[in-house]
Amino acid sequence: MMSPALPDTAPARDAPDAFGPFDASGASGASGASSASIAALATADVHPPPPGTVAQAADGSVFDELNGDQRAAVEHGLQDDPAQDRALLVIAGAGSGKTKTLATRVARLVMAGADPQRILLLTFSRRAAAEMERRAGQVLHRALGLRATQMAPRFPWAGTFHSVGARLLREYAHRISLDPQFTILDRADAEDLMGLQRQALGLAETADRFPLKSTCLNIYSRAVNSEARLDQVLQEHFPWCFPAHDSLRQLFRTYVLEKQRQRLLDYDDLLLYWAEIMAEPTLAREIGDRFDHVLVDEYQDTNRLQATLLHRLKPDGRRLTVVGDDAQAIYSFRAAEVRNILEFPSRFDPPARVITLERNYRSTQPILEASNAVIAQARERYAKQLWSDKASSERPQLVTVDDEARQARWVADRVLERREQGLKLKRQAVLFRTTTHSAQLELELIRRNIPFVKFGGLKFLESTHVKDALSVLRWAQNPHHRLACFRVSQLLPGFGPASARRLVDAVDGAADMATALRGFEPPRGAAADWAALCELMLTLREESEWPLDLERTMEWLTPHLHRLHEDAAIRLADLEQLARIAQGYGSRERFLTELTLDPPEASSDESGVPLKDEDYLILSTIHSAKGQEWSAVYLLNCVDGCMPSDLSTGAQAQIEEERRLLYVAMTRAQHHLSVMVPQRFYVTQQARHGDRHLYASVSRFIPGKVARHFDKMGPANELRAPLPELVKPAMDVAARLKKW
Repeated sequence: MMSPALPDTAPARDAPDAFGPFDASGASGASGASSASIAALATADVHPPPPGTVAQAADGSVFDELNGDQRAAVEHGLQDDPAQDRALLVIAGAGSGKTKTLATRVARLVMAGADPQRILLLTFSRRAAAEMERRAGQVLHRALGLRATQMAPRFPWAGTFHSVGARLLREYAHRISLDPQFTILDRADAEDLMGLQRQALGLAETADRFPLKSTCLNIYSRAVNSEARLDQVLQEHFPWCFPAHDSLRQLFRTYVLEKQRQRLLDYDDLLLYWAEIMAEPTLAREIGDRFDHVLVDEYQDTNRLQATLLHRLKPDGRRLTVVGDDAQAIYSFRAAEVRNILEFPSRFDPPARVITLERNYRSTQPILEASNAVIAQARERYAKQLWSDKASSERPQLVTVDDEARQARWVADRVLERREQGLKLKRQAVLFRTTTHSAQLELELIRRNIPFVKFGGLKFLESTHVKDALSVLRWAQNPHHRLACFRVSQLLPGFGPASARRLVDAVDGAADMATALRGFEPPRGAAADWAALCELMLTLREESEWPLDLERTMEWLTPHLHRLHEDAAIRLADLEQLARIAQGYGSRERFLTELTLDPPEASSDESGVPLKDEDYLILSTIHSAKGQEWSAVYLLNCVDGCMPSDLSTGAQAQIEEERRLLYVAMTRAQHHLSVMVPQRFYVTQQARHGDRHLYASVSRFIPGKVARHFDKMGPANELRAPLPELVKPAMDVAARLKKW
C-alpha cells in the first residue's frame, strides 16, 4: 500500500467563523458516565465474567467458524501483550464477512469483561446498528450457552454518528449554552431556512446569478464536513460560484445566527457541535472516558469532521477499531474522504495494526478475478486479492451491442431466460451509474410486462402530508420553529403567506405560545379553523402525551387532507404508517429526532414494491446497491462517458472514485455478471445538442489486460455467415456510375 505522510489537519474550531456555532472554552464540570453492570448480559441466573477476565465459551464453534484473518481481528487487543492494545484497522474486502467479524468482535469484548453500556458502536444507518446489535447478541447466546428466554445485552450507544451526536448534545446542552429542547432540521427544512435568509439579504435580487438555496446548502455542508475554507470549497467543487464568495460568507453567517435564534440544528450541526465539545480538553477527556471501546463500521465513508471526532475521542488509538474498504469509497459527493482510511494507521503512535480480510463468501472465483483486475489499476490502495472457494466455469460477460435499445432487449431476454431456468426476478439486478441510464430498459420491461422496482424517488419524509403532520409536532415541541409555524398555518383556508408571516412573527416574539395564539387575529373567514388549530397546539404544549399527540394531530389534519388532495385516502394510509412507527418511541422529542436522522425509505407517493405481483426485477444505481448482493447482475452502459461519467473526469481523484464504483457494481454479483457496452448511445448530459448519439468505446477501466478476464459476447462479437456466392451478378453498379 502506498500512503503518503498525513498532512496537518486543522481542527474544527479553526474553520471559518461563519460556521462556529458556539464557544465551548468556558465549559467545565463533570458528568457521571454510565456504570450499569454487565449483568445485562442475561437474567439473574446467568453470571457474566467480571471485567478483565475472559469467559469460557459454552459453544466454541461460534469462533471456529471464523477464518484466520477474521479471528485475528476479533481477538485483537485481548492478549496480555500491551503492544497489541493499539488502534485496529480492518480492511474488509467485498463479501468478506465484515458484519460478522465486527459483530463477533463486539461479543468477544463483552465476554472479556467489557460493559456493553460503555461500548460506542458507530454506523451509517440505524438499521445497520440494530443488525450489529442483533448479531452480537446471537454470538453471545451461542458462546455463553444462554437459553432462548434469556436476553442478550443491549448496546445503548450503538447508532449513527448523527444520532449519537444528538444524544450527547441533549445531555451536555446546559454546559455549552445550548437549549436542550433544540429541534433538528431535515434537509428540506434546512434548504427552506437557507432560502429565507437568501431572500432577506436581497441575494435573490442581484443583477448577477446567485446560487439557488439547495446549492448554497451544499456549499455550506461541504465546508463544514470537509473542514475546509470556503474559498477552497468553491474553487474545487463549485468554481462557478466563486465570484459570490463574500456574499455566501455573509449568507452562511446569517443562516447560523438564525438557527441559533430559533433553537434549530441541522444535520451538520450535530457533528460540528459535538466536535466543538471535543475541542475543549476537559469535556473531551470526560466523554472519551465514558467509552472503553469505540468501533466504527464503513470507515471509508467518513468525512474529515467525523475522523476528527474519532481522533479526539481516542487520541492514542487504544481500543479503537475501524472497519472498511478503501476500494468501496464512493461517497465523495457527501464529503466522504478516502484519505481517512488510507492514512488511518499513521495517525497514531504506535501506528494502527492493519488486518486484511481477503476471503470472499459471495462471488465465484471468475467474478473475483475480473474485479481484482479492475481495482488493481488504482493508483493508491491497500493491496488485496479477493479469493473464493466457489469455483465456476462461467466467466463474467462483456456484452457489446449496437445501441441502448439493443442493450435493453438483450438484458430483458436474459432476465426472462434465467427466470425460466428457476432464478427469480428478485435475485436479479440491473445496475447503472446514473438513474437516467435505465430509461430505455424501463420502457422495454413495461412493454414485456416484466415488473420491476427502481430504487430512488420520493422519500417518506418528503411527502407533503407527512411533512405537514411532522411540522405540527415540531412547532408544538419548539414554538420558535418559524418554518414549522409557517407551513402549518397555511393549511388553513384563507391563510396565505402574508397571514402566515404575521403569525410567525407574533409567536416568535411572544413570551409564550398560548398568549400569542389567543391574541392573534386570523384572516376573515378562517375563524373556525383557526380556533381548532389553537386548541390543538395548546393541547400539544400543555397536555402532551405520546403517542396520543400524533393521533390528535392526525385527527385535526384529516379534514384538511380531504380538502386539499384528491387522493386523501392514500395519504391517510401513510399517516397511519407514521402512527405505527410512533409506537416504538417513548417521547415526542425522541420520535422527531430519530425519524429526522433515519427516515423510512418510501411512501405511497411513489411506485413501491409491486406486492400484488409474484416477483419483480431490481433496478438500482450503483450507489444504492452498495452493501447488497444478487445472483445475477447486469451493469448498463459500461462505456467512457457513462463509466466514468463525463462529469467526473475533471480530476484524478474523481476518476479513481469512478473506478471504485465499477468495482462495487461488479462485486454485487454472486454467480452471473454481464457488463454491457452499447456502441452507440445517447449521452443525457449533452441533451442540449438535441437527439445526438455518440459512438462509444468500452470503459477505460477495462483495458485489454482486464478484458481477458471476460467472455466477449453480443451481436458485435458474433461471426457473421458469409454471403452466398451469386452465380451471375444482377447488375454492375460500378459500370453504371462511370456515366458521371
